Amino acid sequence: MIKIIHIFISFFLIINVSKAKSPEEMIKESIANYPGKCPCPYSIMSSGRKCGKRSAYSKPGGYEPLCYISDITGIKYDSVNIQQKIRIIDGDTIHINKIKYRLHGIDAPEIKQLCKMKEKNYKCGVKSKEFLVSLISKQSVNCNYKDKDRYKRIVAECFVGQINLNKELVRNGWALAYRDYSKDYVMDEKYAQENSLGMWKGTFIHPKKWRKFNR
Repeated sequence: MIKIIHIFISFFLIINVSKAKSPEEMIKESIANYPGKCPCPYSIMSSGRKCGKRSAYSKPGGYEPLCYISDITGIKYDSVNIQQKIRIIDGDTIHINKIKYRLHGIDAPEIKQLCKMKEKNYKCGVKSKEFLVSLISKQSVNCNYKDKDRYKRIVAECFVGQINLNKELVRNGWALAYRDYSKDYVMDEKYAQENSLGMWKGTFIHPKKWRKFNR
């Protein structure tokens, strides 16, 4: 009799686990069920602007949609310690457990972008990525949520221990301060330029300008 009960419980648990939805699926379903146009702060209004504080999520009472993974897990982006699958895309974009992060306030050269040093071309986009790889190595990454961009990536300031990855990339010349969105790393860019570090050892096209002519 006891064995039958154990088998029944095991079967029940397997069925329930198989039906469990991922946080991303739960968020998507919650947003789809919202009757209005502004469920979350990052949702886009018909005018093309983000909903921001006009969203149902930002207003107390009434409908409360799920907008962030922290709403489900209870772990906020600004305090999450991530130790699992880290994929470095380029000098300013990383994927952590399939969640896409864009490093706040910086703009790194694209992977296919070439820069010049002593009149010779070199793959500065690859160099920028390699520098970020060296900073992270096999360590865990902690990211502070800032915003979400138009590509649905989380814009964040990310750290390995006490090392600010955003800052180090700019300060070592492998990314520029992205003045269109932030002035946080302007002084770090100036330091890299004055000391001829990274891309500043030679000549380069601003990543933003390079994208304009190569996409």
